[in-house]
Amino acid sequence: MITENIKKEILRRIRNAEKEHNVKVLYAVESGSRAWGFESPNSDYDVRFIYAHPKDWYVSVDLEYKRDVIEYEIVDEIDINGWDIRKALQLFSKSNPAFVEWIQSSIVYVDDHSFAKGARQLLDTVYSVEKGIYHYRSMAKTNYRGYLKEEIVPIKKYFYVLRPLLSIMWLEKYQKPAPIEFVKLRTLIPTGSTIDQAISDLLERKKRSLEKEYAPAVPVLNAFIESELDRLENYQDSPQRNSSHMESLNSLFRVSIS
Repeated sequence: MITENIKKEILRRIRNAEKEHNVKVLYAVESGSRAWGFESPNSDYDVRFIYAHPKDWYVSVDLEYKRDVIEYEIVDEIDINGWDIRKALQLFSKSNPAFVEWIQSSIVYVDDHSFAKGARQLLDTVYSVEKGIYHYRSMAKTNYRGYLKEEIVPIKKYFYVLRPLLSIMWLEKYQKPAPIEFVKLRTLIPTGSTIDQAISDLLERKKRSLEKEYAPAVPVLNAFIESELDRLENYQDSPQRNSSHMESLNSLFRVSIS
């Protein structure tokens, strides 16, 4: 849960960003481990937002030279940055995993009740299951090979591998975007199985431990991970691009900046 004091500080920084950059924040959410449901007591707050400039900003001759992100240096536990709406929708058209997860976050700080709602309504037509599988496979492989093949490993990295692998299983089974909450994804693992119990034990430890805590590797989880990565080894992202949804994205863009 996000305490009231932290929420007030996040909202204060969002409003300051609006004033500083002359933009309107359309949607702001928590992303990362707190949104996924396996944060540590000292996890950062990963705040991400989508903003819009005044309409005339988008019809200037020098648009291509204008910065389309707002970023702030991390000075405490709050990490906050955002994307311009035009950039966000361009990435959405390519099934960008970060954007797709943001619009599904259950921890929402700002919502104009139009932009994110409109984007979610387009998910089924815009999102590519194939691109999602390719992305999550790459994420799982990178984190597993980079961190979990030692005797002593960082606890949190198990979840940076398990979450994408379970997301792939969800995409394969339901053919639609996977939820971001780990508690929903793990329903794909048989209740009471050795893997399920190992996940429960690790999750309990993760929620008690500090962010960078290490522990012995978990053989049953490593075996599951390696089996899934082997199964997905030859998966290739489809090269086809479907642009039929672009007019819907353009319409959402125009409505959001009007």
